[in-house]
Amino acid sequence: MKMKTHKGAKKRFKVTGSGKVRRYKAFKSHILTKKTSKRKRRLRQSTTIGTRGEEKNLKRLLQA
Repeated sequence: MKMKTHKGAKKRFKVTGSGKVRRYKAFKSHILTKKTSKRKRRLRQSTTIGTRGEEKNLKRLLQA
């Protein structure tokens, strides 16, 4: 039987062309007044998943 894509992971992560997993940063939804402009600017940018193990698990969830 074919494995289904994990819908929660699909909404949060994306595999780049080079095969890395891209994610967006947390802590950007509320209580923004006490956070500096620099910090909020940095939170807008996406980043990649750190460890190879996590990346492997996420790719398994994302495969359709």
